[in-house]
Amino acid sequence: MKLLFKLCGLFCLVTALILTVKTRQDMLPVADTLNVSGSTISKPQLLDRRLSPITITYKNHWNMHDNVPLHQVPEFLQQAFIYSEDQRFYKHNGADWTARFHAVLQNISAMTKVRGASTISEQTIKMLHPRPRTIWTRWLEGFEAQQLEQRFSKNEILEFYLNQVPYSAQRRGVVQAAKYYFDRDLDTLNQQEMLTLAVMVRAPSRLDPLKNSEAAKPAVARLVKLINQHASDNEIKIADEKISESNQHSEYSKLNSLSINKNHQVRASHFAKYIYENNKNNTHTIHTTIDLNLQAETQKILETRLNDIKEKNVKNGAVLIVDHSNNEILSWVVAGDSLTEYPGGAIDAVITPRQPGSTLKPLLYTIALEQVLTAATLIDDSPLRESVGVGMHTYHNYSRLHYGPISIREALGNSLNIPAIKTLQLIGTENFLKILNNLGIKSLDQHPDIYGDGLALGNGEITLYELVQAYTTLARHGQFMPLRSTHQYAKDQNTHSKKRVFNKESSSLIANILSDKSARTREFGRGGLLNFPIQTAVKTGTSNDYRDSWAVGFNHKYTVGVWMGNMDRSSTKKVTGSVGPAYVLRSIFAELNQHQDSKALYLSPKLVKETVCKETGHAPIKSSITEQKCTPFNEWFIPGTLPKPDQKLAHNPSSQSIPIRIQQPSPNLQMAMDPRIPDDKEQFKFTLNQTHEDIKVKWFLDEQLLAETTEASYEWALERGQHRLRAEVVLGDELVETVVVGFLVK
Repeated sequence: MKLLFKLCGLFCLVTALILTVKTRQDMLPVADTLNVSGSTISKPQLLDRRLSPITITYKNHWNMHDNVPLHQVPEFLQQAFIYSEDQRFYKHNGADWTARFHAVLQNISAMTKVRGASTISEQTIKMLHPRPRTIWTRWLEGFEAQQLEQRFSKNEILEFYLNQVPYSAQRRGVVQAAKYYFDRDLDTLNQQEMLTLAVMVRAPSRLDPLKNSEAAKPAVARLVKLINQHASDNEIKIADEKISESNQHSEYSKLNSLSINKNHQVRASHFAKYIYENNKNNTHTIHTTIDLNLQAETQKILETRLNDIKEKNVKNGAVLIVDHSNNEILSWVVAGDSLTEYPGGAIDAVITPRQPGSTLKPLLYTIALEQVLTAATLIDDSPLRESVGVGMHTYHNYSRLHYGPISIREALGNSLNIPAIKTLQLIGTENFLKILNNLGIKSLDQHPDIYGDGLALGNGEITLYELVQAYTTLARHGQFMPLRSTHQYAKDQNTHSKKRVFNKESSSLIANILSDKSARTREFGRGGLLNFPIQTAVKTGTSNDYRDSWAVGFNHKYTVGVWMGNMDRSSTKKVTGSVGPAYVLRSIFAELNQHQDSKALYLSPKLVKETVCKETGHAPIKSSITEQKCTPFNEWFIPGTLPKPDQKLAHNPSSQSIPIRIQQPSPNLQMAMDPRIPDDKEQFKFTLNQTHEDIKVKWFLDEQLLAETTEASYEWALERGQHRLRAEVVLGDELVETVVVGFLVK
């Protein structure tokens, strides 16, 4: 018998030794800190410019954004957790072996798991050292919890636990749980809600009040009874175990899984996606430039206007607001986050290329002012046909009216198409594209021949982001700077990202024209939405078939762009820039102007104001002013560009700079004779791209002299076949021969 006892003792000793060694081998070291700020993140939180949260993410392993110090957690909530999870929290040293023993007896007696008896410290270890749930891991957690309490105080452990304890829907900690389940802050929770948070940690999904408002009530009732039975006089007690109806706040059934969004009704999902896709920094938070208050107001303005004109079949819209003093984006709004109300809202209309219509014209004229034109230069607004592919296209103004010789100021102010086409011919499509590229417009990446003259009217596609960025260059007196969306980026910004694209004189003169209500009266009238109370440069645009409508403008501080249309590219019912977006633009500037001192737009002090004649575009001849027809008006000029009084100025400025060429027929033009018209009655007009007072033209068809004219055109009787046309043009003593143009008549 003694031998048996010795053998048993030896066995127990060896077993204990093996258990001790195995335990020490499998135990994990306790962390040096309970601060999770240095942990790896899956997704950072976005903050607006005032550090208010734009997004709340629950994809990270730890709760990094909704932590509170222990002293800010209500005392009642702390006590509720302690009584619910670990009554002897302040008495044990990490593992409550007594409670474990009682739990084992209860579980054996009930023949099922009734209690787990994990202390708060052990649950903390469970979060820090996640393992499969086995008896062995429970054993290890007890010893690791003891080490945890040797390194950290009870209050430090409780604070960590309350901030990181897991709930449903990837929420962690009591702050996130309070917002998710009750849409409340911690300090506004009533006793019923605090008790519910305490009991839910045992089974967050099963006791979820959003799924079943009655599920947690039995557990809450047991906890109330426990607290009232065991709480000492100096601890918080619950006077009424049933909890009064006024304190219960039991309308869980009215809540839903989106309750958290009640604190974040401002929609900025597209902006957030843009930041996440372009952010390369592994930071817990990203401090953006967005202003949530302005975002909310802009969202309201845009959606109200879309609702007002919904019968015109316009479902989508976008607004971008920039403080061009530093080029920080203040608002990025897309109407259509709600897919049921605004189809296509999942697409970010701020960065989706669309046809810009006439909104590129100010950029075109800025180039022209720096090269050959002045604001007073006359350009001929008359019917114009140009080649498009193998056919011809007739250009016209929006009103279908033509005004003859008209100044650049009025041509831009009234957004006339034909003067813009002729200006582009003067500048050159390739040169215009290069300037647009320098302004950050990268979407126009095709060969210049693809766009042709139609680029002046916006036949390519650009984004609202690119357009607003380009306009900030005008607002910044010709200096380009990329738009900024985060403050981290702003800190990293260096002077190399800034570059001068336009000079101060041309850019400020264009701004002056765009804010001149008298310059737009021919097409827009004297009143209207575009006449802002505070000086603002404004331009509207409308694409083909009314698919896109735009309004963009800037005052001394802000640049705003608005787009409306349909993301499925269907046409609207004649919604133009002045019908839809202009209302939004005006309302937004009214909102912006409430919070700033009104100032005039910048006008370069180097500009010179001179009196010129409307009929000629240059200064009157003083010696014979009574003899010449002259309606004087004042205009601003870049120094050195005022035409001399005796200088003749053709109605088409391209006559001095663009080579003479055959305009009709265009190269490779294909025509078909009309069978309904006798062949000898069908004619086609040959034309040159410009005319002069003393012009003489010899027309050669298929290398045979066809006719001689003193005009830049000739009516030709059609003949079927493949033909080649050229012209010899005499201008004074100069002989110019055009390039041969081939065309087909079927």
